[in-house]
Amino acid sequence: MPCEGSGCHGACSEPRRTLSSSCGGPVRWGAGSESAQPLGAMAPEEDGAAAGAVLLAECKAQAKLILYHWTHSFCSQKVRLVIAEKALKCEEHDVSLPLSEHNEPWFMRLNSSGEVPVLIHGENIICEATQIIDYLEETFVDEKTPRLMPEEGSMYHPRVQHYRELLDSLPMDAYTHGCILHPELTVDSMIPAYATTRIRSQIGNTESELKKLAKENPDLQDAYIAKQKRLKSKLLDHDNIKYLKKILDELEKVLDQVETELQRRNEETPEDGQQPWLCGEFFSLADVSLAVTLHRLKFLGFARRNWGNGKRPNLEAYYERILKRKTFNKVLGHVNNILISAVLPTAFRVAKKRAPRVLGTTMLVGLLAGMGYFAFTYLRKRFVNMMLSIRTRQPNFKL
Repeated sequence: MPCEGSGCHGACSEPRRTLSSSCGGPVRWGAGSESAQPLGAMAPEEDGAAAGAVLLAECKAQAKLILYHWTHSFCSQKVRLVIAEKALKCEEHDVSLPLSEHNEPWFMRLNSSGEVPVLIHGENIICEATQIIDYLEETFVDEKTPRLMPEEGSMYHPRVQHYRELLDSLPMDAYTHGCILHPELTVDSMIPAYATTRIRSQIGNTESELKKLAKENPDLQDAYIAKQKRLKSKLLDHDNIKYLKKILDELEKVLDQVETELQRRNEETPEDGQQPWLCGEFFSLADVSLAVTLHRLKFLGFARRNWGNGKRPNLEAYYERILKRKTFNKVLGHVNNILISAVLPTAFRVAKKRAPRVLGTTMLVGLLAGMGYFAFTYLRKRFVNMMLSIRTRQPNFKL
């Protein structure tokens, strides 16, 4: 299910952390730092500093990557696609948003904003998708690992940076909440009506849940209250139809820029040249942002509004191409099928936990009923499509 605000655009409450390095000594990592390095490790001699940097990079690269994420979290999807594109080994753990696992004390102690994704690498803990992606780019720099961000000073760097920042500035959490609270704005949304009702109910219950958790966990009280206030503020905006229409209009202007850039790539590429991506022949961080954005818009029911039927043909062709990309399919191939990617995993997780009292029997029954409903709907749709296909090939065939 789409996230309820957590894991989409909330920044880690501590963007710069001082941590213990697995190489020895505390490590500082955060926005604006060129690399994570032991404090006080800078040698006065340049050779010593260079040698230390190489040793640190090797040590960091050997540490295990652990990612806490949720399959339907937009920001988690971007991080997971970057990991796949860079062919990095990573141990992944689902933090189920439908089961409110991101609000549980153990996770709030890991990231006080209570938002996914969170990356652990050795003794470094990095929160918020942009910082995680930057960390991966700056940490894994060996020749075997693909670079997704051109080097500074190259003609491509400002182009990739511009489109990455432009696309990452889109309020995806508002689009997500908006399509749930105001489905009349969508066309062909892939969120079934049953799921929409369930998500609306969950959004409404989250505020009281956070207040309850704040009382039960005094050491996390400030974190829970801060999260509750952020969520309440967001929902006031996201339930405002005028605000939603405004940001959807602004989205079209951003996609107009992307359409123009894609056209520019086509015009500058020779007929026998390699088919380009958004910023050049290479797949970049700008493509990661664009690919995941288009896939989420398709899921929410905003695709037809923005491309297809002759509207933004370059964008349409780009999306069709991205769907065939191996790494994209590996990470996001089935994510828009809510039965496979959300309902079944959630139901199985509840069953595995043997329906603890905090969830209650009602929730378990509801999830299992939903699983059956989606399975029936999905199979019925497949059957009807198959019959229509047979009818098309055999005109005399009757349903």
